[in-house]
Amino acid sequence: MTFAPASIDPEVTSAPAPSIGRSIVALLIIALAIAIGFTAMQSFGIMAESAKREMGLSDTALALIQGGGAAVPLVLFSIPIGVWVDRGNRVRLLMIMGAIWTAGCFVTAAAPGATVLFIGRMLTGIGTTGALTAALSLSADLCLPDQRGRGMLISTLGKNFGVAAGFALAGWLLGFFGRAEAPHWFGEVSAWRSAQWALGIGSAVLLLPLLALREPSRHEVEAGPHAPFKTVALELWERRAFLIPLFVGQTSVVMADAAAGIWASPVLERGYHQAPADFGSWLGAIVLVTGVIGAVIGGLAADWGQKSGRQGGLLIGAVIAALIGVPAALFPIMPGVTSFAALIFMLILAGTVTGLVTSVALTVLLPNELRGLSIGAFIAIAGLIGFGIAPTLVTAVSGLLGGEQHLATALAIVGVAVGIVSVAGFWLAMKRAPLAPTCQTGLDKAIR
Repeated sequence: MTFAPASIDPEVTSAPAPSIGRSIVALLIIALAIAIGFTAMQSFGIMAESAKREMGLSDTALALIQGGGAAVPLVLFSIPIGVWVDRGNRVRLLMIMGAIWTAGCFVTAAAPGATVLFIGRMLTGIGTTGALTAALSLSADLCLPDQRGRGMLISTLGKNFGVAAGFALAGWLLGFFGRAEAPHWFGEVSAWRSAQWALGIGSAVLLLPLLALREPSRHEVEAGPHAPFKTVALELWERRAFLIPLFVGQTSVVMADAAAGIWASPVLERGYHQAPADFGSWLGAIVLVTGVIGAVIGGLAADWGQKSGRQGGLLIGAVIAALIGVPAALFPIMPGVTSFAALIFMLILAGTVTGLVTSVALTVLLPNELRGLSIGAFIAIAGLIGFGIAPTLVTAVSGLLGGEQHLATALAIVGVAVGIVSVAGFWLAMKRAPLAPTCQTGLDKAIR
């Protein structure tokens, strides 16, 4: 029942969702698609310096191409795509997003200058961001609510392996096409362009299994996928006492993670006298390992929390992870590199856990017609605040402390502060969580 052409509109059913065992192949195909998308998006990071030299770009232009190419899709397209996820055929949308990021690879490969290169990276970002929202919604309707953590864990692992492959595969392709005896399959072009052409072709081929998927029926629906926006807005407003603290909790975690990701390397170089060659490999390994372990812990914790039977029990794992993240944010002021690495490991791990638990909460505790919109809004707002405000907040604090030499202390202060806010947000969201996605019991009490 999982496979058929994706040519019909989604149906609504009151029947239970299928078990994860019946949907495992479909979930793996979705995870493969997400892995391909994040490989395509992440790949340019290793190729950026080669593109910069060839095109004569400045650091500012390169930062705009990479940062803007990722930020613009988050801010402009996450919410519209989320609405599309709630109201349209998600399998078809996943295919379209795959075609968009594949086109982004080809545009990147053929780009004659900075403007077209920016468009190529933006297309890749749009496709990948939109696909992730569709994948999470699809995964929810392919699993029973008490198995949803494990179901969404599969998509999350696809994302994490895709990010890792973006480093590993892109590096291998650069080496392969950079050899003196390398084949000229794509003409007399530079190695990084050949690598992007190869990634685009590989993406197009590996996305073919999506043709076997069909749109699953939508479960746990209140107003329906074609409800007027006024009705959807009212449903969101009724759940404001739950959604607002959940937004605050997860956005605060993203702020801590974004600040750490941007400023960890400068702190290691300035405060610990480490060269990039000294810490690049172990820092990359931490990102990969925490992504995998955190996804597993987050998925299992969400399912276990639901079985606890208490209101908002699904979010227990997020509260605990956020609590762990508070002392872990002290990593920049640790006495040595080993303790620095141990605490940043715990910080990133905690962030991965809260991210997955939050996604599961949105798909379990909200009606079906609100999930894509809410996930898209989370991605847009958390990305804008996390990546747009947190890094500059650190520099503002260091300035108040006396200058750039206080970067490590400022990073710790910001990390601990937003960590405390995240704990409060998740705890309040847990207390105000609805008892069921289409049940008003608990909502009225929370709002009062």
